[in-house]
Amino acid sequence: MTRSQAKKRIEKLKQVINHHRYLYHVLDREEISDAALDSLKNELQRLEQQFPEYLTKDSPTQRVGGEALERFHKVEHRVPMLSIDDLFSKEEIEEWETYLKRLTPEEQLMYFCEMKIDGFAVSLLYHRGILSRAATRGNGMTGEDVTANIKTVESVPLHIEVHGNTLAPDIVQALQEAVRAGEVEIRGEVYMDKNTFKMINREQKKKGEKEYANPRNLAAGSVRQLDPKLTASRKLSFIAYDIVGDMGQTRHSEEHEIARSLGFRTDPYGATCKNVKEIFEFWQSISKKREELPYNIDGLVVSVDDNALFDKLGVAGKSPRGIRALKFAPKQGTTVIEDIKVHVGRQGSITPVACLKAIEIGGVTVSRATLHNQDEIERLDVRIGDTVIVGRAGDVIPDVIEVVKDLRSGKEKKFYMPTRCPVCKRTLKKTEEVVLRCVNQKCPARSREYLYFFASKKAFDMRGLGPKIIDQLLNTALISSASDLFDLKEGDLVPLERFQEKSASNIINAIQGSKKIALQRFIYALGMRHVGEETAGDLAQYFGSIHTLSKAKKEDLENIPDIGGVVAQGIYTWFQQKANIDFIHELLGKGIVIEKPATVVSKLKGETFLFTGSLGKFTRQEAERKVRMLGGNVSRSVSSKTDYVVVGENPGSKYDKAKEFEVKILSEEEFLKLV
Repeated sequence: MTRSQAKKRIEKLKQVINHHRYLYHVLDREEISDAALDSLKNELQRLEQQFPEYLTKDSPTQRVGGEALERFHKVEHRVPMLSIDDLFSKEEIEEWETYLKRLTPEEQLMYFCEMKIDGFAVSLLYHRGILSRAATRGNGMTGEDVTANIKTVESVPLHIEVHGNTLAPDIVQALQEAVRAGEVEIRGEVYMDKNTFKMINREQKKKGEKEYANPRNLAAGSVRQLDPKLTASRKLSFIAYDIVGDMGQTRHSEEHEIARSLGFRTDPYGATCKNVKEIFEFWQSISKKREELPYNIDGLVVSVDDNALFDKLGVAGKSPRGIRALKFAPKQGTTVIEDIKVHVGRQGSITPVACLKAIEIGGVTVSRATLHNQDEIERLDVRIGDTVIVGRAGDVIPDVIEVVKDLRSGKEKKFYMPTRCPVCKRTLKKTEEVVLRCVNQKCPARSREYLYFFASKKAFDMRGLGPKIIDQLLNTALISSASDLFDLKEGDLVPLERFQEKSASNIINAIQGSKKIALQRFIYALGMRHVGEETAGDLAQYFGSIHTLSKAKKEDLENIPDIGGVVAQGIYTWFQQKANIDFIHELLGKGIVIEKPATVVSKLKGETFLFTGSLGKFTRQEAERKVRMLGGNVSRSVSSKTDYVVVGENPGSKYDKAKEFEVKILSEEEFLKLV
């Protein structure tokens, strides 16, 4: 075979193999047997070995290749992968719709409903039609590069092209241009189907090894394997649910059509609904099909279908306002409460926990469940010795739902919350949130919980340093505070029980490697009350450094979108305490390097903006966030220090004041060009 003949044959084989991949994974059709398809792949592989100059990254033979990785690299999402708030009943859907109508009274709401597959969210980036990067969701802002592993998933095309002609001509044109010369980002869920999961567990059982708990955990663990060959052996699948970027689509439902036309499987049951009644009926219909489906689902995802309206509704906290996860009723079981103990959290909250006779619920063994607080104990009238119904709320958190009072024997004991901290014995105080708290900052239980938190993945991410090892370090007096972790040496750990030289070395390397930390994660790791990942990110973007944040006034903090008076007061008060400032200086003295937010650039550095009137392309909150991300400032009042006033429809008195101060006035279009 000549080189020219080989090149043509290779291209033809790739086209045929990709065609059959599309038929099987997108259209659920088979035209040739698996054996015949494998034969074509083998021929392609032989030719590529013989003529390596014709081997390309998007070849079907490149799904598993290369050596195992040493570690995953961090990837920043250009558009955050936000979380979705949960709903559990028709009443909650109605409340959500009422809320949306209050925000946009003039709009006609339409919804798109799709199944919420119980999997692992990933983002796929295609450059000029070829898969260039796959990343996990991570914390929503930053994930991990898992490209080598995702390439092993047969239902993920390595090369995309536009199939079919059901789309509007302008969308087809935009899509073809993006595939030819631009970038396309697809988001979706990696999952393991039920039959594959059963097959893997049968193999585990044959080998006398522990069986896996559920398909979701196994799928997530498979995506995060350092060896792509192991990922390939797990036979994962992918389903697309979102297109990032403008391809001319105006509705979310169109994005499913676009994804299908590019060669991706999407939800075959997805449907538009006009109102809550239709959403609820669709939810009930899918609930009945749930057990027959080839994969696990835990509910529906309901989105406002109109993309412009969805964007206009904006984001509240960690979730867009225009989308909700409508979960199925928790999987439930009955068991006995053997005891009730209290747990002291890192913020001093005292939480009663039911110790249960172990029970399996939804593939997970449950032996503890939260009782939340004294009010919840009284509402349930729960006692030690009671038989209770336990569910995993949202299929995740074990929860005591109800007491089966008819099974009481009379020997059950009432439980009363303690008046003193079970660890430091200080008197507990009841807060405005109906929560009992230990207010002793030096309570050993609080300190221990804070150390667990400080070393955790979302904070300093000291891999391998879990609660059991931290307990050993505390019990042997090797550490007493978080900053002591950075002084540990290999020789300190080797003598500890079950420690070998290699594991000691790994932990010390993890601790030292965590010294370089993003500002957002550093702020989160400080453990301020009410400051979660999202708020920490907002603070990092707004202030740019820990020094500037520490000097912020309460009113500066209140200027940040989504940070109200209570949260602002809490942050301000935290930085007023000398012990907290000393702690920051102590950490910096141990060689901690805080990286500035990657998204902050100096394009608008030193420029102050004010917005007045209604904006069409952004909510005001989004526009202000954009200014801060580009290094600028946002003001609430016009002064001689204001550089720009951006004017929308029906501007107020600030517009007149801007003219009075001779401040440069921008239309929304001019602002868009500037940013």
